[in-house]
Amino acid sequence: MIKRPSFWCAGLGTVGIPLLAASISFGQTTGSTSQEANPTVPVVMEVIVTGSNIPTAEEIGPNPVDTYRPADIEKLGIRNATDLQAFLPQEAGATTNLNGTGGDGTVQINLRGLRTKEGLVLVDGKRVAFGSLAGAGSSQGEDINLIPFPMIDHIDILKDGASAVYGSDAIGGVTNFFLIHKFRGLEIGGSYGNTNLGASNDMGEWEAWLKAGTGDDKTDLVVIADFWERTGGIFSRDRDLSANAFFKPFGGFEARSQDEPGSIGGDPPGFRLIPKLFFSPNSPPAHSAPNVATSPYYTNNVPYPDGNFALYNYAALTSALPPADRQAFYGSFTRDLCDKYLTIFADFKYVRTYFNPSLAAVEFTPDPFKQPGTNISFSQFGISVPIQNPFNPFTVADATIANFFPDGSGLPVTTGVRFRGINDTGPRSEKFTYWDTLFDVGLKGEMGEFGDYFKTWNWETGFRYSRNEGQNLSIGDVSQPGLRQALLDTDPATAFNPFLGFLGQNSKAARSGVYVTLHNTGQFELPLAYFHLNGDLFNLPAGPVSFAAGLEYHGERMTRDRDSLNQTFSSIGSVDGQGFRANRDVWSIYEEVRIPFTSPTWNFPGFYSLEVDFAEREEWYSQNTSAVLSPFQPATSSKYNAQKPKVSVRWQPLDPKYIGALTLRGSYSEAFHAPQLFEMTPAGTQDFVPVTDPFSTPTVYQIEERTSGNPFLHPEVAYEWTYGIVYSPKWLKGLTLSADWWHVHLRSLIFSFFGAQFSVDHNPPPAPPAVQNGPLVFRAPSDIPGVVGPVTLAINPNLNFFEARFEGLDYEATYILESSIFGHADYGRLTFTLNGTWLSRAKFHPGFSGEDLIGIAGSFILGNSFPWHRANFTLYYDAPPDTWMQGFDAGAVVHWTGQYNDDNARKISAWTTLDLIVNYTFNLPPPAPASVPGLAKDSGKNVKGKDREKNVVPVSTAEYNPCGWRAWLNNTTISLGIQNVLDQDPPFAAGSFENGYDESLATIKGRFWYVQLKKKF
Repeated sequence: MIKRPSFWCAGLGTVGIPLLAASISFGQTTGSTSQEANPTVPVVMEVIVTGSNIPTAEEIGPNPVDTYRPADIEKLGIRNATDLQAFLPQEAGATTNLNGTGGDGTVQINLRGLRTKEGLVLVDGKRVAFGSLAGAGSSQGEDINLIPFPMIDHIDILKDGASAVYGSDAIGGVTNFFLIHKFRGLEIGGSYGNTNLGASNDMGEWEAWLKAGTGDDKTDLVVIADFWERTGGIFSRDRDLSANAFFKPFGGFEARSQDEPGSIGGDPPGFRLIPKLFFSPNSPPAHSAPNVATSPYYTNNVPYPDGNFALYNYAALTSALPPADRQAFYGSFTRDLCDKYLTIFADFKYVRTYFNPSLAAVEFTPDPFKQPGTNISFSQFGISVPIQNPFNPFTVADATIANFFPDGSGLPVTTGVRFRGINDTGPRSEKFTYWDTLFDVGLKGEMGEFGDYFKTWNWETGFRYSRNEGQNLSIGDVSQPGLRQALLDTDPATAFNPFLGFLGQNSKAARSGVYVTLHNTGQFELPLAYFHLNGDLFNLPAGPVSFAAGLEYHGERMTRDRDSLNQTFSSIGSVDGQGFRANRDVWSIYEEVRIPFTSPTWNFPGFYSLEVDFAEREEWYSQNTSAVLSPFQPATSSKYNAQKPKVSVRWQPLDPKYIGALTLRGSYSEAFHAPQLFEMTPAGTQDFVPVTDPFSTPTVYQIEERTSGNPFLHPEVAYEWTYGIVYSPKWLKGLTLSADWWHVHLRSLIFSFFGAQFSVDHNPPPAPPAVQNGPLVFRAPSDIPGVVGPVTLAINPNLNFFEARFEGLDYEATYILESSIFGHADYGRLTFTLNGTWLSRAKFHPGFSGEDLIGIAGSFILGNSFPWHRANFTLYYDAPPDTWMQGFDAGAVVHWTGQYNDDNARKISAWTTLDLIVNYTFNLPPPAPASVPGLAKDSGKNVKGKDREKNVVPVSTAEYNPCGWRAWLNNTTISLGIQNVLDQDPPFAAGSFENGYDESLATIKGRFWYVQLKKKF
């Protein structure tokens, strides 16, 4: 008979065979039959597979799913979430992880490169809170670094859309982490690794964990604690590729900065302090020359093509793999109250993470002095310094800020002064800390007690509360009001000196009012309640028609609290923006039906097995955004709903006894993605961008732009189809091949892509003397009669304006070679796997009629990676059981990214790295008990009594010592591994921001060795 566990219990059972034996999405098995029809049929466990809510016993379903178990993860040399992300061939686009200066301490999956938000991450099949800060907050991505691997039972990766099953977000695919809910015994483990055998600096990573579980046939209790830390970190200067932002020798650009002490002027070379003064802690004499062109202390002859005299190499101070740590605690409780008819469960997970990237000292831009009546910098580059400043070396101003003082008089200034607090603060840092909480409680059960018709029915209801809270401390940034006041100060003891040489430092009194630590926080809460039901409706000749249906509610609550300087657009070195609050309520109903048209027990030629799955989900949204004061946007509310279907087909045309197991599969789905809360809030983030104003010549070259959300967005929609084949030939036992072609067509994509120039061009002003005052372009009154006033602010809102088409081929191969097939002794097993992706097409359409699609497949553009080819090749050896080599396995993993195009029409070379892994598990049998005269086999003495034989506890015994060295070694696993054995640098990428390589897919970690010890009691 078929035994059906309850809904989520199915997710905890054993799924398929190990990945290394079949990394293909679930292999072929026979269909369901009744025990009455065939008493020899074994009991088959049906499980929930990601992509469907209906349990199944089939190993190959209609959807392409890859499953990774802890044993697979260890053999692949995957040690953490960043390694997992880099391993997946489907990972592309803008990737966020713990490698790279621009990270925020989170690791986010981006399947297909469609953007992080287009994929869905689940924990035990249910949603979790998005990240609350920085990139995770703006992309609304889930942080998988919050899920330590010792807590994971297995990971399912669905490479297909599933909005009809899981709702919004599930366009690019679904990554489902199943946690451990059943464990017996005690496991203690630890690992340590370092980069000190390669060309990089000494960077260590260690992890320690404790896992304990107990229970009986009714109760399961699991507790896990995990601690991880990366020490030291690797800096850009530690590898030749990234040590200098002067990338021309590699075929790239000059990326060093002109913002450094001792520099004045616009485009290079500008003016520098003469070398003797530049490389000193001093500044020129105060008020010693009319201007920079006439000063004997400055020169525009910059003879050095390299070195900090020409331009500043900030890469020497940036961290490429910053220090980080994590502490995590998890508990799970399950109790059968009524023999599977009623089960109570509860889970709790708490994680704290810390990430500490460092950067070069902040460059002084934008100017703290503004164009009168605007937030636009008075100096288009660098800062303005009043002539009255006691350290200003000039006597004649090159500009005057009009009406600066209350009496209407202007402020004479020197513009274009560049500075960076190299010695004032040293490197600045962005300290990210996250506190993440997850709590589950619920009931589930089987319904057989209501009658035979319901014996296959299962139900589950529960509540989840997920909360992510983040804090970002920006240390070493600059207060614009504080800097403005210090530059206006005429007292040399407290005034700020921006004319210092490269080694100079301002006084403590001057520094105290200028440099600040900014404090930004964010919270994201997700309450979720649900009811689920599944079972068989009725029987057809080919088998039962199965269904799943359910109700779900989840809320989203997002808050961003900005530092007061950020909130008022008054910082230097940090992204200024407005705080906000936004919330959403989502109600959902879903249903799914699986119909077997033919099966192994009822079929005809060409249709050995055919089943079709129909799924549909409808969701109702209600959301609210808070008001924004500048420019004023009122609080808003909006509502909409979406209803999307999916049809999946699984077809086996022939009985496997003829040519082997051949499965054809395919699906068509319509998907949707509701606008994220961050995309909807009208709160803006500030930038200063160049524009050309077609309506007004008084508009300055660079204006203020605010990128904001849009409360009136509507959902993105997608149309997806996949079709594939899985084949295990009869003529070569152990070989399985699969290929799946996928296509995603996204419409109404949400982007803030066009920028201030687009807003200015497409929002013509009214005729003078009327003044344009929004909603997207704001202008000042004109001083010239009949002339349109200058732009002071342009809003760059999110719009439903794009469409995209992505398609490609996922391919996998597994071959298992058992040495015993040659008719000799068993020498073990070799397993070869190939897992790759070919991105055939990736195109965006900007939304204008007549515009062509913009192809980005095979490109690295604006920090986004879309290589044509990515693949992993693995080879493993497992020693034979019942021999002295039992417990030994070794493997090699080759990671390959094919050549793709760079930003500047050059090519990014292919990158290939090799990993090696060796594991050994001690399996020592207890010694045979020694024969002791007078003792029975059970170590007790048999004494004949009058009526019975009784057993007497012996005085001495030869019992095996459970605390001896054998017991300590038994069930102990030692693992040794090396990542990037050949210490290969990633290929140079000119389009990278600062480190000279594609940080989304590669790392300069170099050769990394590690050892792991794990003991099970």
